[in-house]
Amino acid sequence: MVGQNFLEKNLKVIFPLPAVLFVVMMMIFPVAYTIMLSFTGWNLTAADSFRFTGLRSFTRVFEEPRFLEALFRTFSFTFLAVTAETLIGVALALILHRKFFGKGLVKTLLLLPLVATPVAIGIVWNLFYDPNIGLLNYLLTALGLPTGEWVYAADSVLPSLAIVDVWQWTPMITLICLAGLAGLSSEPYESARVDGANNAQILFRITLPMLTPTILTAMILRSVDALKTFDIIYAMTGGGPGYASETLNIMAFKYSFEYFRMGQASVILVALFVVVLGFSLGIMKLRDWADK
Repeated sequence: MVGQNFLEKNLKVIFPLPAVLFVVMMMIFPVAYTIMLSFTGWNLTAADSFRFTGLRSFTRVFEEPRFLEALFRTFSFTFLAVTAETLIGVALALILHRKFFGKGLVKTLLLLPLVATPVAIGIVWNLFYDPNIGLLNYLLTALGLPTGEWVYAADSVLPSLAIVDVWQWTPMITLICLAGLAGLSSEPYESARVDGANNAQILFRITLPMLTPTILTAMILRSVDALKTFDIIYAMTGGGPGYASETLNIMAFKYSFEYFRMGQASVILVALFVVVLGFSLGIMKLRDWADK
């Protein structure tokens, strides 16, 4: 009787509990297993290498200049992509928030980059960037402007990849900001109009401050995703030319499936996890400050 009463009182907890435990375990196990591997010297090409080595794998990875360069590229790519996506996305949201003919069609077209397959995007943009047969250099030549090697040159590969990321993910920030604009109260605008505020004052003193928490939320989502970007970079350059576009994710992939140094690859992934977690917490603190 007591057990039956307990079940009846806690049905809302008991029924979803198995699903919650399964999801939690699926989240915790990969992280815990990767952390455990980072303390080993596991190498798939060496016998009896799956043994505890302490911080030796960490030391070997962190002492490599290649790791610090990959870390710098990860931040550089994220900064370039997310900054451009935020500025363009907010601007597009402000434009699309107005009423005009064809607004629904424009919103539909914005979704197309989001649903495209990353590998297909990489192939198309590689053709677009090709120095010899690419459309970009053809257009620049027709306009009398200097051409470039884009993803085929070390000094331009990261900005070129960031442009692809901006093309693909700016619509996401636009849609999030549109949702935020739709939820803003109309009372501050009415008061501002009564007081004689012009459009620029309304934009910079009412709309953008009220929209800031939404913008920061969009930046958190995109920053986390950009820090972990793998598919577009691997499909377009594979981390090349040389190591010029090798981010932490690409480096971890190469250490795992090309060099078979699983212990050191796990160290890189743990470092990436710490970077993403710290970056996310930092922007969340900034968002909390903006809410006050």
